[in-house]
Amino acid sequence: MRRLCGILLISSTLCIGMPAAMAGMPSSGHEQLLQRAEQLLNNYKDIEALVLYEEVLAESPDNYEALCKASFLHSRIGDRYQDETRKIEHFSKARQYAVQAYELSPHDAESNYVMALAMASEAMVSGPRQRLVDINEVKRFADAALACNSEHAGAWHILGRWYFKMANLNFAEKAASKLLFGGVNKATNQEAADAIEKAIAYNPNNIRYYYDLACIYEEMKEKEACISTLQKALTVNLETKDELELSRRCNIMLQEQQKL
Repeated sequence: MRRLCGILLISSTLCIGMPAAMAGMPSSGHEQLLQRAEQLLNNYKDIEALVLYEEVLAESPDNYEALCKASFLHSRIGDRYQDETRKIEHFSKARQYAVQAYELSPHDAESNYVMALAMASEAMVSGPRQRLVDINEVKRFADAALACNSEHAGAWHILGRWYFKMANLNFAEKAASKLLFGGVNKATNQEAADAIEKAIAYNPNNIRYYYDLACIYEEMKEKEACISTLQKALTVNLETKDELELSRRCNIMLQEQQKL
């Protein structure tokens, strides 16, 4: 069953890892707003948190922390909409803020992470050519994030999804990739699984990571690994509707695998 081929790379930002706290950044005079926004983000109140981060940016457009967090939130919120127009609005803002953060600090893990996430999100609503261009760029930023912070769970997750997408391109995508880039990036499902295993190692409480990993093992026909991953997923504490939905999917897949 190829349930992941259409969703694993260019979707599923709903439960992706939050940006890490950014230490050592210069004081901006907006500490209280940033602290309130961080509390809201940690309590999964994404829209309220985004309002505060953008309030900071209205006064201080170069606030690095607010840029990274606002980009992350636009990617995550945009993914929830069914309406493509709303998706595009959020994903465009995600990329805008990510580019600004990257220009301020191109060698930091968070700016590279939100760039990778924003490009993966925009690929969802792009035409075939631009989708391949965006996907091709995702790995560069994910690799850069991991070069800065090898324990960045979100970056490992994005990298794993990139490996999976590249390992499962359809004929038309392979042909277009050869035309645009002179070839197809080599990637395997095992590399995808290994990367998401690392994401889980650094953040074992994110059910999205388990679900995506189980889907990769399902694609690889690794039944025991798939079942083990799903069983672990069902032990994760759930906080949001998104996580409850993922838990439901994990339970259904587990029942399917146990019948095989």
